[in-house]
This record gives sequence, C-alpha cells and structure tokens, in this order.
Amino acid sequence: MRSSEIRTPAGRIAVWDTQGDGPPVLLVHGNSACKEMFRGQFDGELADRFRLIAFDLPGHGGSDDAASPADAYTIGGFAETAGGLLTALGVRRAVVFGWSLGGHVALEMVARNSQAVAGVMICGTPPVPSGPEGLAFGFAPSPLMALTGAAVWSDADAERFARVACGARFEPFMLEAARRAAGRARAAFFADALAGNPADERWIVETSPTPLAIVNGAEDPFLNHAYFDQLRYANLWRGTAHRLEGLGHAPFWDDPPRFNALLARFAGDATQ
Repeated sequence: MRSSEIRTPAGRIAVWDTQGDGPPVLLVHGNSACKEMFRGQFDGELADRFRLIAFDLPGHGGSDDAASPADAYTIGGFAETAGGLLTALGVRRAVVFGWSLGGHVALEMVARNSQAVAGVMICGTPPVPSGPEGLAFGFAPSPLMALTGAAVWSDADAERFARVACGARFEPFMLEAARRAAGRARAAFFADALAGNPADERWIVETSPTPLAIVNGAEDPFLNHAYFDQLRYANLWRGTAHRLEGLGHAPFWDDPPRFNALLARFAGDATQ
C-alpha cells in the first residue's frame, strides 16, 4: 500500500492506494472519521484481488481543510473531490463503497457521472429523498443525530459520537479523527442536505441501472431499518438489503472477514 497526497481544488487529499492490477474499489468514510477505518479491508485478501483506494475527505484526517468551504463541504462537493481524485489516479471507472456520509457521497457520484461508477455498495446510508422530510424517513430518532451537523463539539461529544459510530472495537485513532474533523464541514453538509440540494437518493436507487448493494449492521442505531424494505430498487444486488446480525454502524470494521466476503462478491459481479 502506498500513502500519498493528491492536490485537488479542495486542497491536498491524503490517500491510501494498493496500486494493484485488479478492478478499482474506492472506499469513502463517514462523518468525522478517516480512511484508517478501512484498515480491515487493506489488511485482508480483498487488497490482493482489487485495487483499493481510500482517502480522507476535505476537512478530515490527513487532508487539508477546504480552501473554499462553501463549495467543498457539501455532498456534491465531496463527490466532486472523489471523482477528481479518481481521475488524478488514472482510474476511469470504479466500484464505490460508501459508509454513512460516504454512502451519500457515492450515490451523488452516480447522479453526477454514472459512467465512472461500476457499482455502489452503501452501509449505514438510507437512500432518502431530498430535504428534511427525507432524512426523517431513513434515520431513527437518536440524541446523536443532533451532533451530526453541529459545528462545535466538546471532547465529550467527539468521544460519544466516535464510540457509537465507529463500532465496538474502539481504537484511539477514531477519537483523534473525530476531534480533528472540521466542524464547518459537518455544519455545511448537514445544512446542504436539509436544504434539499443533494440528488434525490431514493429516485436514484429506484431508477438507476448502476448495480447497488446494501449491507448494514442489524444493530445500527442510526437507521430506520424498515425503510430499506419500502423502496423499489432498479438494480439491487441479490434482491435484498443485507443485514449483518450482531453488528452496528460500522460492520466492515467490527467483522472484516464477514463484510469483505460480501464486498468482494459484489465488486466482482459489478466489474465482470
């Protein structure tokens, strides 16, 4: 695996890249997290079969705070950064795995340039209609939701959010990532979502031919799990939204072997 920095209009972006010969798979992390959340994917057999690429969103991890926050810290802005990163790395088409916020970014990438997306797997990401009503459909009521778009976190807020969002196998880097994340990024993308500016995700998954896989932790406290069963998907992988028993918001972190097996099968199917 190679660590590098790629210059983009949003600033320098910190990247992990296995640079393998297999089909590219882009991994997009969640709110106030970082690319290190995907260590269990880079350390496994998945990295031998696919070219894995993970990066820190602008305002997160080792990436710069955005030069133009109003443009970069939106779902659309994150999607533009992700697409530009792939172009800079010479990748014309990739499978995209998005976790939580990263899943919304992945669906926005489909809306903006579906030809560059071979398939999308989302985790912890309800594909909701635009606007505040849509958010209410897909997410379960939770005190932590108030922190999602808060510009200012105390140390206690950061730890509380990170411990619930990042999984049962908590490690110090998760708290460091939560503390480092730009509060302006949280406030901006959440306000943008409430304003209804991102693409209508429900419409995307119900009309787009792009292969879609859904793999959630069955114990994810952020999700209205019943919502996923109400949608009429255009091209849902294996015809079901998978739920991994005993796992929460970050199943790929808590049980890499079980999760990686599904991601490998989906990415293989999507790139045949």
